[in-house]
Amino acid sequence: MASTASSLSWSSSSLLQSFTGNINQATKVADRATSFVVIAQKKAKKARTIILKDDVADLGKQGQLVSVKAGYFRNFLLPTGKAQIVTPLLLKEMKVEEERIEAEKKRVKEEAQQLALIFETVGGFKVKRKGGKGKLIFGSVTAQDLVDIIKAQLQRDVDKRIVSLPDIREVGEYIAELKLHPEVSAKVRVIVSAN
Repeated sequence: MASTASSLSWSSSSLLQSFTGNINQATKVADRATSFVVIAQKKAKKARTIILKDDVADLGKQGQLVSVKAGYFRNFLLPTGKAQIVTPLLLKEMKVEEERIEAEKKRVKEEAQQLALIFETVGGFKVKRKGGKGKLIFGSVTAQDLVDIIKAQLQRDVDKRIVSLPDIREVGEYIAELKLHPEVSAKVRVIVSAN
């Protein structure tokens, strides 16, 4: 029995040495090879940057760059034709289009400023109405009346919706405002006289 125990201890120790020897060799091999270290295993964010072709409720307006989840783009926006994936070529086209729009806005504003200068240099627009008692006139002077006089005197078409007139029911001089552009307005004199 003693010999069996000694043989068991010898075989187990040699077995243990053989395993440890193999482990040392394995670590030496691992030191020489490149190893990959995994820091975290997170799901990749699946978001797409897109350009909206139409207005989408709770997302944005046409031509706007937005970031949405891939599934929302793939399952809703793309099949309905409301969005398009951003590409470098598309970004370049958008930039050119924005520059063109800005140039157009600048041109329209300059035209409105020139038109405002023309309106303000005119002395005043004379309106004749049938007179009543004292300074009163029959009826009133409306925005359409002023538009007709401007067209007759300056050969310029003006929309009556941009004309802001006070309530004119008496003979006298009044100031009317023409809103030619969101940033440009012209003040013109309206001289009301009785026949």
